[in-house]
Amino acid sequence: MTAAQHAPTWTVGRIAGGPPTDVVEEIRSLAASAAEADGNPPLSEQTLLTLRAHDAGDRLLVFTARTSEAPDSELAGVAVVTRGSEDGAVLELVVRPDCRGEGAGTALIEAVLAEGITGLRGWSHGNHSAAADLAERFGYAPVRELWRMRLTRAAVTETVPPLRLPDGVVVRPFVRGQDEAAWLAANAAAFAHHPEQGATTRADLEARMAEDWFDAEGFLLAVRESDDALLGFHWTKVHPATGGHPAIGEVYVVGVTPESQGMGLGKALTIAGVEHLHGRGLQAIMLYVDADNTAAVALYRRLGFTRWDVDVMYAAKVTQPTL
Repeated sequence: MTAAQHAPTWTVGRIAGGPPTDVVEEIRSLAASAAEADGNPPLSEQTLLTLRAHDAGDRLLVFTARTSEAPDSELAGVAVVTRGSEDGAVLELVVRPDCRGEGAGTALIEAVLAEGITGLRGWSHGNHSAAADLAERFGYAPVRELWRMRLTRAAVTETVPPLRLPDGVVVRPFVRGQDEAAWLAANAAAFAHHPEQGATTRADLEARMAEDWFDAEGFLLAVRESDDALLGFHWTKVHPATGGHPAIGEVYVVGVTPESQGMGLGKALTIAGVEHLHGRGLQAIMLYVDADNTAAVALYRRLGFTRWDVDVMYAAKVTQPTL
């Protein structure tokens, strides 16, 4: 037999809505093994939270790939389509490392495209060459870059200046049971034009606070000293050590309300969060930032962050009409 005759065929399953718990655990295990192999998480945090949500409803469409010869075998790949209320639908896809190059990714993409979803876009976390090749083959092109930047522990003392807050502003930790509504309002205002962050709901916030990594001491709020009005925030995160990768801190999200902009609060909050994470003894701190957010990129570079990796969003190429 030739090598082609030994190539597996794939059975693709379709699940509308939230998958059963056992399938969710298979997906999480698959994502973890891919992250360990690639150095990048293949599914976003929001996708993993939505998969576990009890009210996923019609927001999710999940495709699973298993070998046709053993349909009950270990999950070989998964494609998750998350539908948004206004932003169309977003695809994330991952194939188990030992099943790559055998057609599982192609089978999953074909199943997704057969749905005829309007405005479908797809993330490639780390933008590996196989993902870029799949996108090109199916007529998709890059439309957005999300950079990951990193600050080493050694660089903190060299490039990060001391914290200086505007007059009348203090920084305190988030208080559960007290600050949720104010933070949601401030976040929505600060990220009114951001396709993901600005749409955060109370359920999204509660889901994150239920995660093992949540630490209220690292959820920093800048408030007006006179009346405790929320002006901005820096929510930090610590990713625990896994495999051969040490723990790493994250500038999870920094936001400033529109009426508080121009005070230098964004820079001050970033420094406050970096100081908090630095105090945890972490070897590095990372963050995500849109490549075209030139002001934010410039600030992070001044603080010593350097580009580390990139996530790329793809969308169908627009065919120009012939004249």
